[in-house]
Amino acid sequence: MSQENEHVQCLIIGSGPAGYTAAIYAARADLKPIMYTGMQAGGQLTQTTDVENFPGYPQGIMGPEMMEDFRKQAERFGTDIRFGYISSVDFSSTPHKVVVDEIKTITADTVIIATGATAKWLGLPSEQQYNGFGVSACAVCDGFFFKGQDVAIVGAGDTAAEEATYLAKLCKTVHLLVRRDEFRASKAMVSRVLATPNIIVHYNTETQEILGNGKNVTAVKVLNNKTNVESDIAVEGFFVAIGHKPNTDIFKGQLDMDETGYLLTKPGSTLTNVEGVFACGDVQDMYYRQAVTAAGSGCMSALDAERYLAAKEHPIEA
Repeated sequence: MSQENEHVQCLIIGSGPAGYTAAIYAARADLKPIMYTGMQAGGQLTQTTDVENFPGYPQGIMGPEMMEDFRKQAERFGTDIRFGYISSVDFSSTPHKVVVDEIKTITADTVIIATGATAKWLGLPSEQQYNGFGVSACAVCDGFFFKGQDVAIVGAGDTAAEEATYLAKLCKTVHLLVRRDEFRASKAMVSRVLATPNIIVHYNTETQEILGNGKNVTAVKVLNNKTNVESDIAVEGFFVAIGHKPNTDIFKGQLDMDETGYLLTKPGSTLTNVEGVFACGDVQDMYYRQAVTAAGSGCMSALDAERYLAAKEHPIEA
């Protein structure tokens, strides 16, 4: 059953650091933004424990608490934050049309997309059990907590190779678990890994289980898929680096994307290929994927939206 249509100046799809920052700037510019949080209000950081690398929190802060601070600040300036998900979009004409929860249609002069990306996991129950307690999908975010310790990282591409070399600067030993007998990473990245003395590469190795004491990770059980021999590697941290999936399925056929589904924006901006539609945060960033860079691009998207609307209202005559 459909509900009555609603029209807004600025619609923000997704929460997290990018969406909330966009909301703060859009609200202060009097765009009266409406935000739909998605099914995971606050984004990936709500599943993170300690956040120590975001400026302004000298003692660190828990991820969910930090996102609550972001939400309160966005609401303080008048953002209408609603729980719900966008089920379909139509950007073929203006104003842009989106459908919420498959029942309510909203038209919007501008749309800011901040739907983020989701880390790919191995699918092990123990992986989720120890997520935030030794298991992580972000070496740059969490590597510091394992300084001087032994860790394992699973993956064979450029991301895994880069994160392994990053961890090697902090950790005593890095066990890199590669499922096949070769890397998928570029030759340059593989050379860097092989030249790092405290990285041990385990080829033909599959993760069977992450072991722990109920509180923290203590080891990883692996299987050599050539010899069928199982063994345990003692580690305090386990990093998953098998990629991310941008949350862009509903935009397929509407917006330009790269081959993996990340939204393409014009360099130095958050503009997509559709006028009045902007993308910020991890949904368009496969490289940095940090809360602070997501927040920065959220700011950019609100400024881009405000300037777009101002130009529409007061066009410059040639």
